[in-house]
Amino acid sequence: QVQVVESGGGLVQPGGSLRLSCTASGSIFSIGTMAWYRQAPGNQRELVASTTGGSSVYADSVKGRFTISRDNAKNTVYLQMNSLKPEDAADYYCVATVQAVGRSYYLNYWGQGAQVAVSS
Repeated sequence: QVQVVESGGGLVQPGGSLRLSCTASGSIFSIGTMAWYRQAPGNQRELVASTTGGSSVYADSVKGRFTISRDNAKNTVYLQMNSLKPEDAADYYCVATVQAVGRSYYLNYWGQGAQVAVSS
């Protein structure tokens, strides 16, 4: 059994910063990609940033403002969000691609979401 839990959401003023955290726990043998997605009301879920090995990918809309980082020892990924805009407001979801103990394949495990609101 694998669990993924996000934390760190909240309300911030435009131009402000937030840091989201996501930790995977349970019967984990290996973790591949860890990523952040977001979904605003009425919109499709979209990739914000992902990290695999030493490489990271960002959506164009967040490049230069958001930074994804990872602590492999803690099975944790972070999303530092700076210069937040109202259009960044959404539910942010973490996904970890995990090989569980005793398994030969990877599965995606999603967190429950963290709400980010950007408003003055």
